[in-house]
Amino acid sequence: MSSVEVDLGFLEEAEPWRLQSSQFPSKVGGKPAWLSQRGLPSLPGLECEICGLPMTFLLQVYAPVSDQDRSFHRTLFLFCCKTPECYTRNDSRCMKVFRNQLPRRNEFYSYDPPPKDEPPNDQPSDDQNVLFVSGIKLCWMCGCPGNKTCSRCHSVTYCGKHHQTLHWKHTHKKECCSQETYSNTTSPLLFPESELITEPEEEESEGEEDEGDGTQSTVDCPSFADTLAETDLEEMAMHETEDNQVFQRFKKKIASDPHQVIRYSRGGLPLWVSSQHIPSDQDIPPCTCGAKRTFEFQVMPQLLNSLCVDSTGASIDWGTLAIYTCSASCNHDEQYCPEFIWKQDFSSDQHAQTNNT
Repeated sequence: MSSVEVDLGFLEEAEPWRLQSSQFPSKVGGKPAWLSQRGLPSLPGLECEICGLPMTFLLQVYAPVSDQDRSFHRTLFLFCCKTPECYTRNDSRCMKVFRNQLPRRNEFYSYDPPPKDEPPNDQPSDDQNVLFVSGIKLCWMCGCPGNKTCSRCHSVTYCGKHHQTLHWKHTHKKECCSQETYSNTTSPLLFPESELITEPEEEESEGEEDEGDGTQSTVDCPSFADTLAETDLEEMAMHETEDNQVFQRFKKKIASDPHQVIRYSRGGLPLWVSSQHIPSDQDIPPCTCGAKRTFEFQVMPQLLNSLCVDSTGASIDWGTLAIYTCSASCNHDEQYCPEFIWKQDFSSDQHAQTNNT
């Protein structure tokens, strides 16, 4: 086990102004509250690598690095595809994560901390349908950069043809060139919006560790022929036992805080749901700067309960999503730097267990 502290993230309702960029929020759903207003990720970089459709903003985590001025403000942004068929087993190509950071003195935000108890006077109370960020046109549907404009009203912008078509069918066909062009309707693509609040995880005592890991037993030595005949069965049994132990440890670890939706532990270790498909060091590519990527946080399966993604026969799904970032948190001149995500799924037996608990 890692000795690095773990912070647990929970969902909480919040006033819309608290989720704006100027408040440096951690949040789930809605549109991204961009940090730097330059170098925003856009299509085709935000397309699902499986189906090719634009991805949807899932969540962001505000995670400054205290001993680096260049990372005084630092946020990680996670996007995912909303096509259930793209969620094939242990395949993370339907998701992407970006890191962005700014020094304390920058051109976008005040040097002093933002007010926490009242909205700023110079910003709208609800930025759900904001179409511009410092002159950058944003897609009405997803909040990502887009320079494709409605050819009739020339007022609403999109990241591409797909989102323009969806908006037209949703509301814009009735609103285009009318007085209600910018209605307060919410994009149907967006996940429900909530604030992410964190609190430290309570440490387990030594007596609460998993039992049975070091047990020994004495058995009669089998014959060589019996050993050969039972090798496959033994390997299968050992594998199933190991997988079950990992899953039971996962369930035991989260039992005291069952509503946690993220676990943040930069430089720590993920809490895996299975003994299968755990990455080796070679599976985690280094950052483009050459530094090693290390674990930073993971998204828990409990979040799925709050996303309203269940559908008949198929749904987006995961066991856990582990996010790995540059250990040096290197600088990219205010650009949004891609980081690495590892998707681990439940086994079919584990799915049955989670559905019954």
